[in-house]
Amino acid sequence: MSTRNKDKGTLERQERQGGAVSSQSDIDAFLRQVRARPAQAPSEKPGRLVFAMDATASREPSWDRACQIQGEMFSETSALGGLSVQLAYYRGFGEFKASPWLTETAKLLREMTGVFCLGGQTQIGRLLKHVIAETKKERVQAVVFVGDAFEEDIDAVCYQAGELGVLGVPVFVFHEGGDPLARRAFEQIARLTKGACCPFDGSSAQQLRDLLGAVAVYAAGGRKALQNFSERRGGAALQLTHRFGR
Repeated sequence: MSTRNKDKGTLERQERQGGAVSSQSDIDAFLRQVRARPAQAPSEKPGRLVFAMDATASREPSWDRACQIQGEMFSETSALGGLSVQLAYYRGFGEFKASPWLTETAKLLREMTGVFCLGGQTQIGRLLKHVIAETKKERVQAVVFVGDAFEEDIDAVCYQAGELGVLGVPVFVFHEGGDPLARRAFEQIARLTKGACCPFDGSSAQQLRDLLGAVAVYAAGGRKALQNFSERRGGAALQLTHRFGR
């Protein structure tokens, strides 16, 4: 049996055990998990966040939307000492790239808009290994990953996710599309890293901006900054305040 078929069977069994939940439930759970992250120690350095994306062919229609939302998600972090962001992506035949650490949104957008999507298989395990190496050099506060597919050995990827969890680096996964196998894999990655998994689509752009902004604010300023952001922003982010301290 091929690795891909083996993984498919494993994830299908897990899907039968889990069952689907509504988008609103996903968002509620996502907000609860972001809120539940422990407070971070103050630091004079900008928070570090890896913004990781699947750049294979299936993601091409939504790449521009992700670029736009990404540009807006960091607008709230400048007053917190800023955010240092690294763009990482995979595509094509084993191609994986990571940008320098950037503190200016304009430079990051130039990096993103210079990328074109190319058919290939997912490399999420390789991405997680990269984040492990980066955080061993200097602490990474969080990872945001946007993807729509999973085509790897689930046990091997979960091992890498578990190591990130030990290092205290949460992965916040934004799942595009309705692939239930990818969904189950992404949920496991989020669970093992103490992050969260949430749908990524165009049906509620403002809500997505608020959720991404919440992650960015958390990475830049910790839980207190996240609470303040939620009170100012309202909407989906305001649910953080309602549940804060429960």
